[in-house]
Formats: sequence, C-alpha cells, structure tokens
Amino acid sequence: MKQRNFEIELRSMFDKEKYDQLFDFLSENAQDLGEDNKDVFFFLFPDKLLKVVNNVSQKTAKIVLKLNRIGQASDFDETEIPISPSDCKKAVEMFKRLGFNDIQNTFQKRHNFMYKGVELALKYSNTWSYHLELEIVVHEESEKNVAEKKILEVAKELNIHVLSNKELAKFTKKVDKDYKKGKYSS
Repeated sequence: MKQRNFEIELRSMFDKEKYDQLFDFLSENAQDLGEDNKDVFFFLFPDKLLKVVNNVSQKTAKIVLKLNRIGQASDFDETEIPISPSDCKKAVEMFKRLGFNDIQNTFQKRHNFMYKGVELALKYSNTWSYHLELEIVVHEESEKNVAEKKILEVAKELNIHVLSNKELAKFTKKVDKDYKKGKYSS
C-alpha cells in the first residue's frame, strides 16, 4: 500500500500591501519554487472534499481527495491520482454525472517558496483574495504536532495572523453561501 500523506496546512489572509511585502521578502530570503497557477474544481461534501486540479504552470493535473475540510482541522489525510491535463474537463464532467452538485471553480494565482522547511504558497483567488498557505507534508500521525509548531514559528517570523479553525470554518461557510448565490460566477 502507498505511503500516507498528511498535509499540515495553516492559512493567513491579508491585503495586497502585505502580499507584496511577503513576495519581496521571500524572493530574497527563501528558495523560489516558482509560479504554480492552478484552475481548481472543488466538489464539496460536509466533511471532506474532492478536487480536480489543472496546474497550468506545471502542465500537470490530478484528482485529490481530502478527508476533511478547511476549518475542521489543520491536517489533511489526502490521496492524489495524477491525470493528464487534457482529461480535467472529462473528470469534472464525470463527477457532475455522478451527482456531485456542490461544485466551486476558482483560478488560483500562486507562487511557491520553501522557507525554513515550510512550503509557502503565496496566492490570490477571487474567493480568498490575497492569502498564504503554509504547509509541511508528513507521513506519520505522530509527526503532525512538530510540523504544526514549525509552521507557527515561520508564521510568527513573517508577522502574519494564522487563521484558527473557527475563523476558517466561518470564512469557508461564507464563501460556500456566496458561491451558491452566484457571487463568483463569470
């Protein structure tokens, strides 16, 4: 059986000025992992999410199942299946035909960095605006607390507010509601 991956993810939201400040700081002080723009379709469940990710920068794609949702915990047990980017539309259509109808599509402008062992995705999207995802992937549940502590140390150094699960749950609930009202429709 394939090794399990647990993504330990924390998030911060801020304005354009802080985004620019972080981009400049990380460009000078972190390993630049490059542009990582993604077109993502989220299929939402009450307690987990499935997504089809077309990484337009890397010319790759995948289907991802995360066994909990943002705002429930900071760790995500996930399974990924690589697919061809040309199959993204077919995968989305297949999930729609299976009856998944709580769907969100968003384009994420992203730039990734590695800083002190933490992967940082500096992002902008129409739903989240300017934000940062701080992540470490571990393979054992016993490693999760150490990883989260390391992420929090980096967040403190970057002088950013890490959103609590309660804040994230409230925010994602608002996005879900706004999405259903058509706020993010093109």
